[in-house]
Amino acid sequence: MGQYACPICPKNQNHRAHRATLFHEHPCNLVPKWYNIRFWGSNLNVLYRLETNNAVSTGILNVTELNILVLALVQGITEFLPISSSGHLVLVPIFGGWPDQGLMMDVAVHIGTLGAVLIYFWRDVWFMLRGLIRFTKGKSDPGAKLAFLIIFATIPVIVAGYFFNEYLGDRYRTIEVIGWTTLGFGFLLYISDKIGLTIRRVEHTTIVDALLIGLAQCIALIPGTSRSGITMTAARFLGYERIDAARFSMLLSIPTIIGAGALKGWELYKSGNVQLTNDAMTAAGLSFIAAFIALAIMMAWLRRASFTPFFIYRLCLGCFLLYYAYFV
Repeated sequence: MGQYACPICPKNQNHRAHRATLFHEHPCNLVPKWYNIRFWGSNLNVLYRLETNNAVSTGILNVTELNILVLALVQGITEFLPISSSGHLVLVPIFGGWPDQGLMMDVAVHIGTLGAVLIYFWRDVWFMLRGLIRFTKGKSDPGAKLAFLIIFATIPVIVAGYFFNEYLGDRYRTIEVIGWTTLGFGFLLYISDKIGLTIRRVEHTTIVDALLIGLAQCIALIPGTSRSGITMTAARFLGYERIDAARFSMLLSIPTIIGAGALKGWELYKSGNVQLTNDAMTAAGLSFIAAFIALAIMMAWLRRASFTPFFIYRLCLGCFLLYYAYFV
């Protein structure tokens, strides 16, 4: 970013120090002369003046809609792929020059993906609900067993999530951390996929399996790890077939997303920010569409192929982020 004096910053600091709130480079023939940043509700409006060799142009840019669109698409596409949706959501404002949308908007787009997984796996969801109904009538049912295993596997992340949110917050939402976790857990996914057997299915899940996968899910609280990626990795180490590792991971996402959405949704309601609520609903709807398409493509791929493409992507992204963090 150019070293232009910013009249609204303390001591006329340059724009490089404010890359999170100001735009990046303009086309080579445009020289930004000044900016005036105003926040109206949740909208980021930038009053700008650009000079070219032949003309001067001024106007107001509203980037809220673009921000929401990008966040929703990124979340929808990456949520169920083992490449870390939260890590990508952190990177969007960093490289896009926008303010960090924070955990609130992150959870809003997660809610959209919840709808996608509920609809895609509606048979499994109904299987568990029907089993729970039969269980309340004193009847043993495999659907109830699966539901209890999913609930049991969710308990560790609820406990860990509380302490993580209470004492650590956004401390690990940095490029360095995301780079290392993207790279390291990408290698772990690749290893598990190569040495793990493919002899078990979701129906073979035991309480010990559920506990181990649930504990692995706690690691995903660190951005860049990937909730789906680390749970699929654990399942592959336990000998699950690729499609069943993904299936259990997706079902496990349901109570996790519900819990996080309920917590942040209550905070959103108490804030009384109607505009933010509307923005969050828009983001949730867009992420639902993107997530459903991405989920269908991933499940179709895993029926006849491996996790190697996801490992390659994580390897490239992790190396790029580490280079950017330490050398740029």
